[in-house]
Amino acid sequence: MNFVIPSFAPAIPEMVLLALISFILVADTFWSKRHQFLTYYVSQISLVVVGYFILTSFSTAQVITFDGSFVRDSFADVLKLFTIAVTMGVFLFSKDYLVQHKFFSGEFFVLGLFGVLGMFVMISAHNLITMYLGLEIMSLATIAMIALRKDSGAAVEAALKYFVLGALATGMLLYGFSMIYGATGSITFPEIASIIASGQADGVVLAFGVVFVVIGVAFKLGAVPFHMWVPDVYHGAPTAVTLYIGTAPKIAGFAMLYRLLAEAMPGLVEDWLSLIIIISILSMVVGSIIAIAQDNLKRLLAYSGIGHMGFLLLGVIAATPEGYAAAMYYVIVYAITGVAGFGMIVALSRTGKEFDAIADFKGLNVRNPWLALMMLIILFSMAGIPPFVGFWAKIIVIEEVVKAGFTWIAVLAVVMAVISAFYYLKVVKAMYFDKPDDTSNLEPVSGSLSWGVSLAAILLLVLGLLPNGLIALSYSTLTVL
Repeated sequence: MNFVIPSFAPAIPEMVLLALISFILVADTFWSKRHQFLTYYVSQISLVVVGYFILTSFSTAQVITFDGSFVRDSFADVLKLFTIAVTMGVFLFSKDYLVQHKFFSGEFFVLGLFGVLGMFVMISAHNLITMYLGLEIMSLATIAMIALRKDSGAAVEAALKYFVLGALATGMLLYGFSMIYGATGSITFPEIASIIASGQADGVVLAFGVVFVVIGVAFKLGAVPFHMWVPDVYHGAPTAVTLYIGTAPKIAGFAMLYRLLAEAMPGLVEDWLSLIIIISILSMVVGSIIAIAQDNLKRLLAYSGIGHMGFLLLGVIAATPEGYAAAMYYVIVYAITGVAGFGMIVALSRTGKEFDAIADFKGLNVRNPWLALMMLIILFSMAGIPPFVGFWAKIIVIEEVVKAGFTWIAVLAVVMAVISAFYYLKVVKAMYFDKPDDTSNLEPVSGSLSWGVSLAAILLLVLGLLPNGLIALSYSTLTVL
């Protein structure tokens, strides 16, 4: 049931988060020298507080406010809660990494919180302007985080690439928005959908608008052929920042995709479906094949992420509530797995040296058997090997695309999944069968990082052995809307 209320209540989590960010931003200038880690702890507490506000006011009905520009529903609340959980994991792994590499600063956590605020706005956007505002808040915070390490030429270069290509993609997205507004005379998603369904809008203008919107969304997801920034930014950015941009923003990117295509333009499914099919296939093929040639684990995981976005889009290709639910489940699983994977690189990094080359993992089983086992679980989950949760994520999106009648795409997806398993197993081989180039023992991994990586990896196993809860949550969230 939809109803409009002139109330601030639905946006209380966002307002609380903004107030806490503003407080931390000012307070960090006073306490950062005497209490170095206080900003980190307060940032984590802030995320817990915001999560508490979401849980205690969890929305089962769709509530629209701010003159139709902001929506609060179970879809938004579930994605926001997982965004918070993933970001807390990112902050946990980042703290020690920033200290070891001698650029710890409160700005990292403040910018990270601003990025979360942008993600929240994107997830709850109910018109084109709100969606754009959320996207820009998230993107600007992310760019600043990438360039945070000013003494690193690779980080500055990565930030510049992301900024230039992101500006181009944002321009295309805005161009698409303007075409949709020009054709329908509205910026609110339900009104756009109803006008398109009535056949009153100019079909040619709408078709062009859809193309530009899909380009903008594909860029934010890092899907082919708009993936050029992904490997360079993942590789050039400090690993803590790579951990951030490779996880939580994907959840917001999926929300953006769902709001724009499924809610605002379901009547144009014939126009955008062919584009999504092409992007999905290209992403799976490029992500699975080019990753084989990589010898840097961050670049390998970047191409792996591109391939995963191709699998995520399989659910969107189905263009049914069940298909969108499968895609939602996939992006949640991917974000959790990404935290575990990049978190392992962060945990193993040594002072002044990244631990991101596949050669660095040679003989890890001899040097640290427990972390080698955890990395094995993470890699197997990414590859979609049972009984880990990544297996179920791939299975349900493939199942939905088969139900939609695209059996040939499902067959291609299975082939690409088998090919992608090769480069994950390449890392496993290095850990268990290759002799280490560096025969010295690893520097001790801090307790918080070791526990964090272990918890994330074991969660992948538990969610794989008991998949029904998260799957049911995703399906019930979207099929009842």
